[in-house]
Amino acid sequence: MSPEELANRFAYHPPLTDERRAAHETVRDLCWKLAVELNGLLPEGREKSLAIKSLEEAMFWSNAGVARQD
Repeated sequence: MSPEELANRFAYHPPLTDERRAAHETVRDLCWKLAVELNGLLPEGREKSLAIKSLEEAMFWSNAGVARQD
């Protein structure tokens, strides 16, 4: 991995446009809605915890994709 790629991965990428800010909000909103649905649908347990954790990861990576675009 190049030093530039590593620096990009760990840098702060503020939303510089209203479009990017809106994209972040949309990602969070969609993930929140799914989390609420899954929380009500799934029984408590390891599988539910992993599903919610995976959704958090999907939200993170989605927002990273929005933030890191050129």
